[in-house]
Parts: sequence; structure tokens; C-alpha cells
Amino acid sequence: MILSRRSVMGVRGLQGFVGSTCPHICTVVNFKELAEHHRSKHPGCTPTIVVDAMCCLRYWYTPESWICGGQWREYFSALRDFVKTFTAVGIRLIFFFDGTVEQDKRDEWVKRRLKNNREISRIFHYIKSHKEQPGRNMFFIPSGLAIFTRFALKSLGQETLCSLQEADYEVASYGLQNNCLGILGEDTDYLIYDTCPYFSISELCLDSLDTVMLCREKLCESLDISLADLPLLACLLGNDIIPEGMFESFRYKCLSSYTSVKENFDKKGNIILAVADHISKVLRLHQGEKKLEEMLPLGPNKALFYKGVASYLLPGQKSPWFFQKPKGLITLDKEVGSMSSAPESKQEVPMCTDPESKQGVPLCTDPDSKQGIPMCTDAESKQGVPMCTDPESKQGVPMWTNPESKQGVPVCTDPESKQGVPMCTDPESKQGVPMWTNPESKQGVPVCTDPESKQGVLVSTDPDSKQAVPVCIDPGSKEGFLLCTHPESKQGVPMCTHPEFKQGDPVCTHPESTQGDPVCTYPESKQGVPMYAYSEYRQGVPMCTYSESKQGVPMCTHTEFKQKSPLGADPEFKLEAPICTNPGINQEDLVNMEPEIKQQVTMVSDPEILKIARAHHVQAESYLVYNIMSSGEIECSNTLEDALDQALPSQAFVYRPVRQRVYSLLLGGGEDGASTCPTVKEWFVYSGNPLRHPDLVRPLQMNIPGGTPSLKLLWLNQDAGIQARRLDALLGCFDLSSSREELQAVENPFKALCCLLTYLFVQVDTLCLEDLHAFIAQALCLQGKPTVQLIDLQLDYIDARAVQLGSLLVRGLTTLVLVNSACGFPWRMSDFMPWNVFDGKLFHQKYLQSEKGCTVEALVEQNRSRLTKFHALKSVVCKACVRENRRIVSRQHWHSPQPGRWGRQGSGSHRTSSGYSRAGPGQHWRIQGPGNRQYEPDHWRRYSSSGWSN
Repeated sequence: MILSRRSVMGVRGLQGFVGSTCPHICTVVNFKELAEHHRSKHPGCTPTIVVDAMCCLRYWYTPESWICGGQWREYFSALRDFVKTFTAVGIRLIFFFDGTVEQDKRDEWVKRRLKNNREISRIFHYIKSHKEQPGRNMFFIPSGLAIFTRFALKSLGQETLCSLQEADYEVASYGLQNNCLGILGEDTDYLIYDTCPYFSISELCLDSLDTVMLCREKLCESLDISLADLPLLACLLGNDIIPEGMFESFRYKCLSSYTSVKENFDKKGNIILAVADHISKVLRLHQGEKKLEEMLPLGPNKALFYKGVASYLLPGQKSPWFFQKPKGLITLDKEVGSMSSAPESKQEVPMCTDPESKQGVPLCTDPDSKQGIPMCTDAESKQGVPMCTDPESKQGVPMWTNPESKQGVPVCTDPESKQGVPMCTDPESKQGVPMWTNPESKQGVPVCTDPESKQGVLVSTDPDSKQAVPVCIDPGSKEGFLLCTHPESKQGVPMCTHPEFKQGDPVCTHPESTQGDPVCTYPESKQGVPMYAYSEYRQGVPMCTYSESKQGVPMCTHTEFKQKSPLGADPEFKLEAPICTNPGINQEDLVNMEPEIKQQVTMVSDPEILKIARAHHVQAESYLVYNIMSSGEIECSNTLEDALDQALPSQAFVYRPVRQRVYSLLLGGGEDGASTCPTVKEWFVYSGNPLRHPDLVRPLQMNIPGGTPSLKLLWLNQDAGIQARRLDALLGCFDLSSSREELQAVENPFKALCCLLTYLFVQVDTLCLEDLHAFIAQALCLQGKPTVQLIDLQLDYIDARAVQLGSLLVRGLTTLVLVNSACGFPWRMSDFMPWNVFDGKLFHQKYLQSEKGCTVEALVEQNRSRLTKFHALKSVVCKACVRENRRIVSRQHWHSPQPGRWGRQGSGSHRTSSGYSRAGPGQHWRIQGPGNRQYEPDHWRRYSSSGWSN
């Protein structure tokens, strides 16, 4: 069985290794049979398959034509058949989509986008040379396919979810926690996760429901490693987090020392075998004794490597490579007469007789007194531990030897950690109290048990009250700090003594400096906040810590909004509010993994609004809204755009003013949105953008009659008149409020299309009347055509400009999804789903006919009803454009076009929201340089860059 190698997702080289070197890992299975077996094994439980939808898009897109913008009716039909086939055999499907790109995988995302750019350049070169669609070997999925697939599946009644983190992690977690039949996808990371079985989508035969199951247990058997070693192997080979080149020299060292090189295997196959051999024969010898950084050349990449390994650990799972086990054996004196064999160590151990129980007790020899000391066996470590006799109970108690005094100290067992803890005798109660040894002073400190957490807490005697007071140790200075109990959390909070008043104030430890800062408790949140001591007033002022600089900044509380703001900051500015960190990683993991984990922040502070946005995101009911509000960072993948076309701007620029107004609406700018809202980071792919940094885009003030409504009004208010306000907000995002009445009069589903076409023709002044005719005619003719007729449609040839126009319109439809989501859904999502308003081949046909000068009657296929609607829709768009100082004319009225571009001489190609040419007369839109720069709302700065085409 040879698996497809086209997928580069997951572990580098593992896909090819499994397909060619270890084919026995792959087993042909039948989903119908697996489902029947699952039902018999788990009565009453519906067999469920978790689908990684992003891996399946290529498989699902079966239409022959893909170059013209997408055959959406045909694609929707293919999805319906896919769902029906599994439903017919009683299998439930859960679809997961990527909801974000994690920062650890941004570099890999950029790498793939730049690679896609090169592929797209070759596609357009082929089209111009051959006037036809390239073969399937150059296949590129239509723009917006992932976004519209979500809504297609939801309309088919399927449970569709959008991830809050990396989708493969959520897929693996869901599969494990819900006892699923398996995971369907095409990503070798699913061979690494310890979860339910993994099935290949590329090998799926829908007619028979046969596919290939990839068995991770068989993979481990072939490599002589355990399941727990797979995350380590994945990171050493390279994956989406760890760059492949990071351990390249290490892998070749493993290969050079590998003695079982297979001549019939390829180089990558031998490298995987060599690295696995190193793990099983070298690293495992020191597992639990040495940290990974002591065994591997991690260098400055230690934190990233640990995070890479941890990314494969699902909730409740731990890696044996993260934790050290107790080590060190007790030397035994073999001169004692009677012997016993320890079951674990197989060594002979001296024995003595316990006078109380009359049973034999093992002995060890005290190195100082040379006398035999009774031993007991530690239940956890299985090692012998010296004992002394408790004078009260007459029972043997384990002992610990103080390295300074060389004296034995009684030990008690911690019920949580199961480890022995030294004890001292309380002079008041005469009872044994656990001790903690200070590593600096080597002195024992008494410990008391916290009644809430049941954990031991160091204590010190208050010289005034003579009472025991809890103590914590500062990791930096090794000094003890008194603790006070927080009234809400019941947890101990460090205290510092004010030099003036001699009173204890709570403190917190700064994560970078490890120094203690005083803490005050906010009456609203009941949470401790670091304080800054003002020497002039001798008063503590709350501080906030900036995530970038890690420095504390004094804060003031806005009296009206009860929000904490930096001193000197604009009191109207909405600060980023912290949210909880990753619940899947506990504190013990953080201590041992040592990765850089920053607390997440959100761009909005209203928890109710954020909760709604999150719910819509998870249920795949919105697009980009939660990303904007939570992280202030969004991305858009590649679009079929001709980098050499000098007339048509990239969709990233065409729809940017719309996104800017959405930012103002979502980030709470209101009337003064452009000046107070933070910038949003955009990772949008367009020609000449090396994607080294995101574009920093400022929100754009909206022009809405009656002012900009709040999100609570748009999202939560159910009054009858609110729907009109939602529509006002939507049209305001497109800056088309003046055309409200005309657009409202248009019937569905053409209302949204007219809105989009109006915006598009106002923005791009190289679009002509023939283009408008093609867009409207294809939408009208689409309504009466069955899917079969669309499949059989044949084109005379493929035009490169029409290809880009098709993609430009589809990206506009995805922008409508964003705006409609942000404004509280004033329009039905179905009105701008592409299978209802756009077909790639049909548009291409109408474009070619319009270019040839065909009449409008011919474009609408001699249908009188369509002809009437055509003139009505054209009138709405043209009148709205005239209102924006844009007159749409035929290409025949233009001057002779410049070589390689459609356009009027001396004219820019793209307008801003204010109606002025973005690039200016004679200045082309592509002259703007890409990268890390800020975009003002209306003033587009022009840059020169050698990376841009002229």
C-alpha cells in the first residue's frame, strides 16, 4: 500500500516512510464493518468519526473545473453524497475546521503560503501560454473553499466545529475523550497523538467505504520505541512547530552511528530508523536521570522543543521525558549473617528480627557508626529506607539523614506525593511535625498542613503573637516571606513588611525578575494585583504587567467603568483583558517543560460579548469575528491572482476598508473609533508580500445614520426595530448607507450580490460595464440551471483576467460573511453562499461572451424574465456607483490600454473609501511595499520596494 506523499502536514518524512518502508503499518479496513463491531462492543453508543475537514478539502472537491472560481453547486452535491454515505451505515460525523493559526506554527504557515505563491505564478503562466486549465497535478483549491464548506455542512445538518487552537489537537482530544471510532484525515501528527485510530481520507473509496488505517502501535513495534516516545521522535524529525533544519546535524550523527542501515531503504527512511534507534538505545538509558537538554543539543531552542513535545500530550496525558524520578541506592553491608532477596533489585539484603512483631526486617549499615540499622521498603521507589523506633508508638518510623549533621531524622509520608518528609518534634504538642530543608542554610523549617489544600506550608513563629505564621520561599533570594490567607481563594499570599508602618502587605513575584511586589486585592474582581510603592506618598498603587516588556506599569482605576488603566493613558482606551491560560498544561508541567508561555490577552474587555463571539466561532457560525476580538490577529490564505496583472489589485487591498470598519465596530471605537481602537495584525497573502511581519491596520471610522451601535445592541437586543439597525451597520461597513433604499428593494438572493458589486466597482475603477454584465448574467442564469447542466458546460478557452475576477468576487462573498457576522446577522447567510449566486464556469462563459460583444439578451439566454431582472439589478448598481462619483462605462469608451493591463491612461486602479484613487493618477497600486507597517484609515502611504512588480 503506497500512501499519497502530497501532504506535507505533520512529521517530516513520516508519510513517505510509512507508505514505502513500513507498509505493514497500513491496514485496509471497512467503515461499515468497523461500525458494526463498535456497536456490538458499545451497545447504545453511535459510532462516531471525527473528521479533520481541512485535510479533506482536496478529496471533497471532485469537480473537474477548479480554475474559474469554483463549481459550487457541484461541490455542494459532492458533500451531500459524502454525508449520505456515512449516515446510511449509521456513522455519525463530527467536522473540525482550523479556527486560528498558532504562533508556534506561523513560520510554517508563511512557508506554505510563499510556496503556494510560486505555484500560482506557474498556473497563470500556463493559462496565458495554453489558454486552458492546467492538469490536476497543478490543482489549487478555489478561494474560500474552507469557509464555505463549514456552512455547506451545517446546512446539511452536520455538527461542524471551529477550533480555538490547533485543529489537530482538538480533533485528537475529541476522539480520545468521546470513545470515537476513529479520526479521518491526512496528517501524520495523528500517528503521534495517543488517541483513537487514524484513517486516511486520501485512500477512502466512498462506494465501498474501504480505507487505510494507520496503526501507531505497529509503527512503535517497527521502530522499537513506545507510544510515549513518539512525540520526542516527531520533534527530532521536525514538524509544524520544530523546523526540519533545527536537528539536521543531530539526525546525521544518529545515522552515522546507526549500525543497521537498510540498503533497500531511502535516505529519509534510514534517518527515521536511526533517530528511533538512538531514542531506544541511548536516550532511554538516562531517562528519568538526566534532563533532555543534557542529552540532546537543544541549545537556545530548549523552550520551543519542550513545547513541541508537549503539544502532542492530550488532556490527562504526561510524558516520561519531562519528569525526573528519585535516584541513588543505599549501600548494603554483606557481612551480616542472615540474608534475604529483594524482589525488585534481586540483591541479597541483611536481616534482623523486629522485637515487637518477631518478623525479619532488612538492615543497612550506617557509614559512621558501622552499626546495622533496620530498613523498610518505600512503596513508590521500591528502595530500602532506614528506620528508627517511635518512643510513643514503639513502631518503626522511616529516617532521613541530614547531610550536615549526619544525624538521622524521622520521616513521615506525604499523602499527596507519597514521598518521605523529615519531621521535627513540636515543643508544645510533643508531636512530630514535617520539616522542609532550606538548600542555602541546610536548616530544617517546620511545616504545617493547609486545611483547604491539604498541602504542607512552611511556618515561622511570630515574635509578637508567638503564633505560627505560614512562610513561602522566594526562588530568587532563597529568603522566606510570611504568608497571609486570601479571603476569597483561601490561598496563601506572600507579605512584605512596610518600612514605615511595619505592617505586612501581600506581594506577588514578577515572572521575569523573581522579586516580590506588594499586592492589593481589587474589590470588584477579588483578585490580587501587584502594587507600586510611591516614595512621595508612601502609598501602594496597583500595577499592570505588559506582556511584551514584562514590566509593571502603575495603574489607575477609571471611576466610571471600573477598569484598570495605566497611569498617563487615555482613560477612554479599552485595555486588553487577561483570560485563562491553557487548561491542558498544569503547573508541574510548566516547571519541568520550561517553555515560554505568555498569558493570553483579548482586545475587548466585555466578557458577555466575548462569550457570544466565542460561541459563534466554535459553532462555525461566524468568520474571523472572534479572532479579531480575542487576539487582534487574522490571516487570509492564497488567492488565484495574477502577480503580473497591472490593472487588478489584490483582494487583500480591495476589501481592506471593509475590514477596517469592522474593526471599529468590534473593538468598541464607537464615534471615535479610528483614534482609540488598537491596530489589527493582518497576515494577508498578496503579490510581493514576503510575510515577514503582519500588516498593522488601523480601524476606520464608520458613517452610520444615528451613530455606530454597540455590540450589545446588535447582538443581544431582540426588539423589532433592531434588525434595521443591524442592516445600517452592515451597509456602513461597505460605506453604502446612501444606497439603503435601492438595495432593500432588491429580492433575495441578489440583494447581497448587488451590495458587493457596488462596492467592488467603486473600489476598482478598471472594472468596466462588460464585467458587470457578466457578473449579473451568471447569477440570474444560475437560478434555473440544474447541477448536471453546469457540469456539462464547456468553455472555448480560459482567460487569465476572468480567472482573477472570479476569485475576487468569491473573496467578496467571504467578506460578506465577516460583516454579516459582526453586525448580528441582518441578512441570511444563504443569500451569499456561492452555490446560490456564483458558478465559476458559468461566469467565465458570460465573461467571454460579453468580451465578444454579445447582447444582453444573449447573455441571459433569451429569457424575458431574466432580462427584466437584469436591467433592474444593473440599474441599482450603476445608480449607487454614480452616487459615489463612479460612472461605469464600456471598455469601448476607454483609450487604448497599456501593454499588459486593462485600464484608462493616467488612472489608478483602486479607490479608498473616500472615493479617491488609492494610488493616485499615474501611480500603480502595487508600488506599496509590504510588511510591518501601519495603514491609516484614509491616507494610504506609498512605498517603493524592489520586491514589487512594476
